[in-house]
Amino acid sequence: MSSPSGPTTGRRVLLGISAGIAAYKSALLARLLKQAGCEVRVVMTQGAQAFITPLTLQALTGEPVRTSLLDPEAEAGMGHIELARWADTILIAPATADLMARLAAGMADDLLTTLCLASDAERVMAPAMNQAMWAHPATRRNAARLAEDGWRLLGPDSGDQACGDVGPGRMLEPEAILEALLAAEQAAEQAADTDKGPASGLTVTITAGPTREPLDPVRYLSNHSSGKMGYALAEAAAALGARVKLISGPVALPCPAGVECLPVETALEMHAAAQRLAPESDLFIGCAAVADYRAETAAEHKIKKVEGEDALTLRLVKNPDIIAAVAALPEARRPLVVGFAAETRDVERYARDKLARKGLDMVVANDVSREGLGFGADDNAAVLLWRAGSRQSSPKGDDLGRDALPPQPKAQLAEAILRRALACLADRQSR
Repeated sequence: MSSPSGPTTGRRVLLGISAGIAAYKSALLARLLKQAGCEVRVVMTQGAQAFITPLTLQALTGEPVRTSLLDPEAEAGMGHIELARWADTILIAPATADLMARLAAGMADDLLTTLCLASDAERVMAPAMNQAMWAHPATRRNAARLAEDGWRLLGPDSGDQACGDVGPGRMLEPEAILEALLAAEQAAEQAADTDKGPASGLTVTITAGPTREPLDPVRYLSNHSSGKMGYALAEAAAALGARVKLISGPVALPCPAGVECLPVETALEMHAAAQRLAPESDLFIGCAAVADYRAETAAEHKIKKVEGEDALTLRLVKNPDIIAAVAALPEARRPLVVGFAAETRDVERYARDKLARKGLDMVVANDVSREGLGFGADDNAAVLLWRAGSRQSSPKGDDLGRDALPPQPKAQLAEAILRRALACLADRQSR
């Protein structure tokens, strides 16, 4: 395996390992961090030692592994405080549901949680757990709280799990975790070395991915959104100098470098996060594919087939209209609002209707029925429509600006969308 390259030389990484089967991957992660030029010290919870031994990590890092808060030798010099001050980055991989819950509650009942509370270092974690545990509302609340507290969550990934389940909850592979750390550091250095971007000083909030509306403990209503477009927008906004907050439904994508990610599961959770963050934002982009309906009441237990009955009736109720609610905020608290219209026919007509009906400032319309574009694809095309007043009108003779963007990578399309949105924001501020 070749050594990763990047600007991490000399970076002090405190690698925390908690009690999950994915702990075996932490050995490779420690090795990769060392190859990248980092100084690495390891702290293990008691449960983590059941999956991998401290001796393995000590051999890979060349440093003693800390496992106990009440270590007489270390405590003689306030060792846990010195270790907290030593770290540039605290990276927890894997981070179990239990550890996330304890950190979200502000507990300091072992060495690792105590270090997290005592340090002002950059804080990153890679969650790893069973897919049902990751989907549980308590875990989702804890993940959102940790993101609000400044933790950057990498993953989880989706796929086969050690327990036999399939779904989101796998820890990101060590190479992907290292790549995310490298990208974040590179972005920070570039921001310090270059002039301020066009979005410098602005706060941009973006929703991305699908929502999941539970029917029972094992089933839900959702859609095919991969989150790629929303994540590309978040990455582009950060590159342009904005402070970016990404409200994300369940996706198999790492949080972009320099972006604050707030994971949610349901439309109600996304709505609550949007209502909290939108008034603090200059630009709000609703890119998520939000479920229009949810079950009126989710079943407490798995819904079973009934012999002799060929149909099942579910009562669904409307979810709140997130983008319309943001657009309806009082003017003093209202950001510039950009919505998405993912359609399969009459794309521009439906987009114009959505722009007017929901009171948006701009809409990004795309045809998700086109092969190779839209949901799950790496490329996309779009028609941008925006309120332009008397300064610019569309070919239809109304007061809308219009621009058709041809098929292109989503990263490239995201920058074009953002630059148009920033121009609209500047136009509004100049009036």
